[in-house]
Amino acid sequence: MSSPNPLVTVIVPNYNYAATLGRCLEAIQAQTYSPLEILVADDCSTDDSVAVAESMGVTVISTRRNAGQAVARNLGAAHARGEILFFVDSDLVIEPDAVANAVKILNADPKVGAICGIEDPVPLIRDKMIKEYRALQYHYWSLTPNGIVSFLFSAMFAIRADVFAEVGPFDPRLRWSEEVEFGHRLSRNYQIRLTADLRGRHDPDDSLRGLLRKLFHRGRVRVPLYARKKEFAQGFETASRVWSSVAAFLAVPSVALPVVFGWPWALAPVLLLAISVAADAGMYRFVLAERGALFLAYYTAVHFLVNLTISAAAIAGLAQWATSRKFRRMYDDPPRPLTRPTLLPEHP
Repeated sequence: MSSPNPLVTVIVPNYNYAATLGRCLEAIQAQTYSPLEILVADDCSTDDSVAVAESMGVTVISTRRNAGQAVARNLGAAHARGEILFFVDSDLVIEPDAVANAVKILNADPKVGAICGIEDPVPLIRDKMIKEYRALQYHYWSLTPNGIVSFLFSAMFAIRADVFAEVGPFDPRLRWSEEVEFGHRLSRNYQIRLTADLRGRHDPDDSLRGLLRKLFHRGRVRVPLYARKKEFAQGFETASRVWSSVAAFLAVPSVALPVVFGWPWALAPVLLLAISVAADAGMYRFVLAERGALFLAYYTAVHFLVNLTISAAAIAGLAQWATSRKFRRMYDDPPRPLTRPTLLPEHP
């Protein structure tokens, strides 16, 4: 890096998050680090997002059509002047020292390709129970033992511009799990470090249906990537969490076992549910300590549905992988190097 205080371009990909974009930008403008360049990469929002950003004196660049987070992030990177790119989702508010800490870590160790932040266990806007669940769940799952992951936590991360250019852009063909594919490419030659030195408060999905839909599609499209790499996302999707999902999923059909084999088999679903909880026992203890027994009951019920969704996504992905050559090869061709005339994918 050519300077101890390099220009940092903060890139905010956005689509219809006018409700939180102002708070996001205020937090960026309040950073202790300087010099900063701020770009909002708007993905053809239909709300007041552009007006909000422009009223705060922030440069707005727009995609030609709504094309997803990958394209918006690439658009921001293509227009950035900074030596370091700091990406922040528009529904997230970062702590005042987040950029300064990211620069310090990247300057200290050239082996670190990207530095990712950890979201607080409390949501930005506390108006829905499902947000409380998601904030706690995502926070706890992010607390990896050594901080080294292969999964890019894209809501809040910093990367040197030359490393981004070397690795290549986010795959513009992907609307789901583009950060996982990017993380696998990045982790071939660099470390991806997850640290509480970068903190922020996120506004998660405000409906159970929306959350489950997102988890299903993300899990489904990761199957060909995991089949190709023969590994899950290091530090996040652990073996115990996989078994927790499998046990929860098997508990549902096991309810029929007493009808077929007699009443002793009535213990099967109870045992499978116990295995599911025990496989991620630390998480449940964390929730109990943070929010008490009553909320833990709600949390456990929602997480059971999340486990069912994760397993269903894997089964759907495996079925698609077995029957569709196009699906199997969706990660075979890396995205082309980033140039301004080719910011959008050639096909949806």
